[in-house]
Amino acid sequence: MMDKAHDCSERIVILDAGSQFGKVIDRRVRELCVESEIWPIDTPGSKFRDPVYKGIIISGGPQSVYAEGAPKLGSEKKLQREDGQFSVEIDVRSALFKGLEPNQTVLLTHGDTVLDVPDDWKVIGHSGNMIAAVEHSKKKLYGVQFHPEVDLTENGRNILRNFLYEICGCRGKFTLENRRQLVENELSKVSSHQKVMILVSGGVDSTVCAVLCKMTLGTHRVHALHIDTGFLRENESQMVRDALNSLDIDLKILDISEQMYSASTLIRDPGTGLERETGRLDETLHPEEKRRIIGDTFMKVAQDEISRMGMSLEDIFLVQGTLRPDLIESASKTVSQAADVIKTHHNDTALVRELREKGHILEPLSSYHKDEVRALGLKLGLPEELVWRQPFPGPGLAIRIICADKPIIGPSFYSTNQKLHYLMNCYRPDDPNLPPELRELRPEEKNLVQHLAETRYFSAHLLPILTVGVQGDARTYKHVCAISSDGHETPRWSELFSLAKLLPKLYHDINRVVYMFGSRLACAPTCVTPTRLTREVVEKLRIVDHLFNTTLKEQNQYRKISQAPVVLFPLAFDGKANTRSVAIRTIITNDFMTGRPARPGVDISEESILASVRQIEQVPGIARVVYDLTSKPPATTEWE
Repeated sequence: MMDKAHDCSERIVILDAGSQFGKVIDRRVRELCVESEIWPIDTPGSKFRDPVYKGIIISGGPQSVYAEGAPKLGSEKKLQREDGQFSVEIDVRSALFKGLEPNQTVLLTHGDTVLDVPDDWKVIGHSGNMIAAVEHSKKKLYGVQFHPEVDLTENGRNILRNFLYEICGCRGKFTLENRRQLVENELSKVSSHQKVMILVSGGVDSTVCAVLCKMTLGTHRVHALHIDTGFLRENESQMVRDALNSLDIDLKILDISEQMYSASTLIRDPGTGLERETGRLDETLHPEEKRRIIGDTFMKVAQDEISRMGMSLEDIFLVQGTLRPDLIESASKTVSQAADVIKTHHNDTALVRELREKGHILEPLSSYHKDEVRALGLKLGLPEELVWRQPFPGPGLAIRIICADKPIIGPSFYSTNQKLHYLMNCYRPDDPNLPPELRELRPEEKNLVQHLAETRYFSAHLLPILTVGVQGDARTYKHVCAISSDGHETPRWSELFSLAKLLPKLYHDINRVVYMFGSRLACAPTCVTPTRLTREVVEKLRIVDHLFNTTLKEQNQYRKISQAPVVLFPLAFDGKANTRSVAIRTIITNDFMTGRPARPGVDISEESILASVRQIEQVPGIARVVYDLTSKPPATTEWE
C-alpha cells in the first residue's frame, strides 16, 4: 500500500537556511493545498530531481553575506537596514505579481542588498532605491527581499499562490487531514498502562491540550498540574483553577515562588562548550539566563511531582502546549537546523530538549500557530473568553522586568545620540555635510525629518538599557530610543510611527523605539535604578499590569489587540531617585511570528491608552510611562 505521505503528485521543497519564518512558509504553502517538505539548505540538488517536485523555496536566514561560511558575492552591505513594514513598487507584468497593484506593503528585514543584476535578469521590485525583487522568467527563477509568507506582507498569500500555480504549475491537490485527528494520533502514542501529566498555564494552548488529553485518554489517565512560579498576573492561579474545573478537569496547583527566587541551573557556554552554574534567579541580570533558570526549575518541579505520585517517566508522559513559534524562536532542531536563538522559551530549554529526545514529552500542538489553536478550541466547545485570552509568557512577569546594576553605555552611545540630535533638530537635505546614512532617504522620509527639524517638535535619545529584537532573522540586543515632546498636546501618532520605522533603519544600535509621555527629555539618561527580581519589584509590575489590562477591558478594547505586555525598566527621570519606568506594549497579529503595535485612535481607543497612562503615573515608585511604537521585527513582542 502506498504511504499516504507519498501519494500526492506534486510537492514544493523548502530549503531551510535558518529563517525564523521557515515554518510559516511551510504552513502557507500547505494552506494553498500544495504539499511541502522542509530540507536542510545544503541538500544536494540531485535529491529533488524527481518530477514530483514542482518548485523550490529558499527560506532566507540570519547570516549576512559577510558572515563566516556565507557565499561572497561582492560589496552588498548598505548603510541602512530595513526592518518592518515598508512600501515597495512592483512590476505587475511579472507572473509573480499577477493581479496585484503596483504599490505593495510588505515586511522587509535585511541589512544586505543587491546592487546590480546580470543582463539576463530583470528587476521587478524596488524599495526606494534598493532592489526588492528580481526574476529570470525563462528559467523561472525569482527572488524577493521581503517575506510574502507573513501577515505584515498584505498580499503575500497572492504572491505565493502565483508562484505555486502560475509559475510552478501546481494544481492544488493536497488536502491536510483533520487537525484534531492528527493531534489524537499523537496522543495515541500513550499506551494503555501509561498516564499523562499536562502542564497547564491557563492559556488557550495548554487548555486545549488538556481537553484533548481528557477526550482521547479519559479523565482517569490525565493529571493536570499548574505551577505558580510567583511571576503570574493578579489572581492568575485562581482563574486557571476555575477555567479547568468548568471543563471537568481536576487541577493541582503548586506554589514554588520561594524556591524559584533562589533557583539556579547549569548552562553551557557556547564558546568553550563548558558547563557552569548560574547565580540565583533573584541575582541574575541577563534575560537568557533568567529564562533558562525558570524553564529548568519548572521542569524539575514537574518531575519531582511525578516522583511524589509514586511514578517515573516510564509510567507517564509530560504534555506541553508548545506551539511552532515557540520552537522557532528557541531555535529548536525539531524545526530548523540553522535558525538563530531569539529567546529561549520555558518549554524548550536544554532540559526540556533532553527529555524530548528521550521520548518523555508529548507536544500535540507543535505544528500549530496561535490562530489555529484558537479555531480548534472553539470547535472543541471551549468558552470564547478562555479561547481569546491573550498569550502570557511561561516565565511570566520575570521577563517583563529589565534587571540591571549599571547603565549600558557602549562606544556608539554618545555618537548615536549626536546623530539623533542632528536628525531631529538640524537636518537639511542640501547640507553639504549631510551624514552618509541620510543621503538615501525616501522622499517621504526626507519630508518627515525636514518637517521635524524645522518645527523641533520631538527629541530623540538612546536609553542606557538593551532589549531583545529580531533583525534579518537574527537575535539582536540593542538600545531603546525614546522620543519625547513638550507633552501639552495629544501625541502626533502618525509621525511617531513613521519615526519608529525610520530610526532602526538608520542607526543600527537601535531595535526599539518608544514614545515617552510627559515633559520633553532634555538629555539621554546615564544612570539606572539597581533592579533585581525581588518580591517588591515583581509586585510593583503586577499592580501596573493589572491596572492596564483592567482599563482595556472596562473600555471594551481588550479584544482589539492580540497581546498587551507591560514592562518595568530601571530608569528614573525628572530627578525621581530610586524610581523605575513602565512601557506599555500593544501588538496586533494573526500569525504571532510578526506583529505591529496598535495605533491609538485607529486600532484602539486613544482615551483608553491615555487613561491607562494617567493611572500608572499615580503608582508610587513609577517615574515615567512610555508607549512601544515598534513592530516585530525589528523588535520582539517581549522586551526580553
